[in-house]
Amino acid sequence: MPRQGRLNVPGAIHHIIARGLERKVIFKDDADRNEFLARLSHALEKTRFHCYAWVLMPNHFHLMIRSPGRPLSDLMRGLLTGYALYFNRRHRRSGYLYQNRYKSILCQEEPYFLELVRYIHLNPMRAKMLTNLGSLDAYPWSGHSAILGRVRRKWQETGEVLARFGSNGKAAVQRYREYVADGLPMGYRSDLMGGGLRRSAGGWEGVERLKQENERQRGDERILGDGEFVNQALKSAEEKLKRAEAWKRQGWNWEKLVKIICERVGVKQEDLRKKGRQNAISQAKGLLAYLGTKELGISGGFIAGYLQISRPALIRNRVQGEKLAQESDFKLLN
Repeated sequence: MPRQGRLNVPGAIHHIIARGLERKVIFKDDADRNEFLARLSHALEKTRFHCYAWVLMPNHFHLMIRSPGRPLSDLMRGLLTGYALYFNRRHRRSGYLYQNRYKSILCQEEPYFLELVRYIHLNPMRAKMLTNLGSLDAYPWSGHSAILGRVRRKWQETGEVLARFGSNGKAAVQRYREYVADGLPMGYRSDLMGGGLRRSAGGWEGVERLKQENERQRGDERILGDGEFVNQALKSAEEKLKRAEAWKRQGWNWEKLVKIICERVGVKQEDLRKKGRQNAISQAKGLLAYLGTKELGISGGFIAGYLQISRPALIRNRVQGEKLAQESDFKLLN
């Protein structure tokens, strides 16, 4: 059965999990953990994703992020590949570091935002790595300590979490800590680890009720939320696919996109692979990166290969292209 594509909804919350191959350790010491966090910080700054919760465990990690509308791969591909290369080089190993591809769950913001923050940050307690809440407060390898103000992480969005506990800073921190403490007895939460029709409907009773009422509701393991949220997310993904198909029906493909953009910007197609920061060539690359992925659904890997640029460079070009397209109202398809 072919794997399903990633779901990308602008402004949405994603719970991301990546595990080591055969559940082997991917963080051996503090040097590894610091390296990963440095790479995460750089990736967040570059892609403008927001991170609300995270934890590093010996053989896996969790992230809770908000998408600015760009694909998750903009953030995750460089982060995972770069760290794997570092880890293999430092520990003199070769081969895959991760178990399959990372898991991403599109999450309905309410009521899951705070539930996910708490669940992610309690991972070391559930694994019995830490014995009490005080030790979790001081644990530097999760976002919990940053929300408490124990460790400063400029790239972690702590304000939005604390704002949900009140406007008074100290009181909000205390309420947040009490909220985390209330979650200690809960243990593993399968209800927070993915969707499906049963969870979207509110359990098996909800499924039976839908059958009795002859109502159709969709479920998807990639989505955590109620039926309406699932339907909206899948509708958004389907509309994006239909738009790409509309482009193709009107005769648009990669070759035509390259030709038209080069004509409008005033550059030769063979100059697209030139290095440097010539303004017109840079604009053409940006528009190709943005419109190629957004409108034609072409993979970033293909575009990076065509332009002979790295994945990080492609992301920078795509950001520039989006800005240019919006500022100039650059349209190719009505």
